[in-house]
Amino acid sequence: MANKTESSPRVSTEKVPLETDEGIMESEERKWGIPLKDMYKQGLAFYKDKEGKALHLSYEDRLKLVAYTQQAAHGTLDLNSAPPLGVLDVIGRDRRAAWHALGNITQVQAMAGFLHTLERLCPLFKPYVEALQKDFEAKKQQEEKKQKEEKATTDLQNRIIEEKQKQQSTKLTEEQQVQKIKDALNAQTYDQFLQYAQQQFPGNFDQQAILIRQLQDQHYQQYIQQLAVDQRLANSNIKTSDSLDKDNGNNEKHEDSGDWDTSDLDNIPEDEATDILAHKEETKADEESDDDDIFPPVEEANMWTRGEISVFKESARAGGGRLTVGHGETVTVRVPTHQRAKCLCWEFATDNYDIGFGLYFEWSKSPTSEVTVHVSESDDEDDADDDGYGDEEYTVTEGGLDPEMGPERRALQHQRPPVSIVVPIFRRDCHTEVYAGSHTYPGEGVYLLKFDNTYSLWRSKTLYYKVYYTQ
Repeated sequence: MANKTESSPRVSTEKVPLETDEGIMESEERKWGIPLKDMYKQGLAFYKDKEGKALHLSYEDRLKLVAYTQQAAHGTLDLNSAPPLGVLDVIGRDRRAAWHALGNITQVQAMAGFLHTLERLCPLFKPYVEALQKDFEAKKQQEEKKQKEEKATTDLQNRIIEEKQKQQSTKLTEEQQVQKIKDALNAQTYDQFLQYAQQQFPGNFDQQAILIRQLQDQHYQQYIQQLAVDQRLANSNIKTSDSLDKDNGNNEKHEDSGDWDTSDLDNIPEDEATDILAHKEETKADEESDDDDIFPPVEEANMWTRGEISVFKESARAGGGRLTVGHGETVTVRVPTHQRAKCLCWEFATDNYDIGFGLYFEWSKSPTSEVTVHVSESDDEDDADDDGYGDEEYTVTEGGLDPEMGPERRALQHQRPPVSIVVPIFRRDCHTEVYAGSHTYPGEGVYLLKFDNTYSLWRSKTLYYKVYYTQ
């Protein structure tokens, strides 16, 4: 038995390997293609299943394999603490002697010795190992594929979260900028609006507050519209301004042009920002006074709500008054005045979510009597797109889609008619009830019913609407 033990040099008592357990485990894993501990479990299960059936070993070989299993499970044999054996327990003494003959080899070395001995003694073990290697490799590849998919999913989720956070941060910054402009405008006009509200609702403080908020919101909308017009004029004249600056050797004309972007307010002192806003209000007031001399005042619109929203939706759908307002879009329904009518009426509702609504009147003669729909991706330059000639708009009529805008129509952008605000744009809870209204013609022109969904980053809105004339 001692000579057979020497046949396995890795674990024999005469030739104990100088490698560390870590080195042995790495070497064995390269040999088998499977981690040593997992391979040992598979080899032990193979031995127990085949011994006495497909595997017939000598008594000495079985003693050696049992000794390796004892050493792998319990370590080096300590004869002093081992329980005594019976006088007639010959097999027990032989097993203990074989175990003791292994000496001080480690449990890792014992596992490796068991596998090497089993491979040498049993020809069936090699095909069994090859099948295990294939199965292990397949499981490993499947696990790697699963990890890659999980990592890709995690990366995608992280990108979505980062994008949402970025959009929320951008939205928050824009809202802060808007609020700063509103605060500056409100500080200039509060006393004037308060005096007007006190005249309209003497002693009724709640109605006064509501009217002041409405006037402030309308004032802000008008300011933004005027700012957009000023910016477009500045962009169109920038080359001329630069040329004049170069010829005169200074940039006074460019600095005093008064064309400020809203972001400039963050870079100048608060008192200067207030002066700039005041200057724009004075300019706008002068322009409005000039317009009043040409166009008559616009009366207020009558607006109300009613129930039976499901019935209205069915009726509007049957009449073709159903469309989708995409997220971030503004839809403008252009309704020319009718020569045999005096009043325009409208009704609208949505599915599930609210939408912004406002009514404008364009002082122009429409070349057609048809009701048309215009879509824009932003409401920042509504005045620029109300005629349907904007860079990002197209017109939908009963005949289909108009061709893309050409250079001639693009040139008409600087010849747009003036527009009066009848109802400022506010978000309406039109998913819970039908919103309706009417307005008496102030003259000949085109009504612009604006449905604003620019505040929604993700949701599109299904809109149902009707427009009709009355005497």
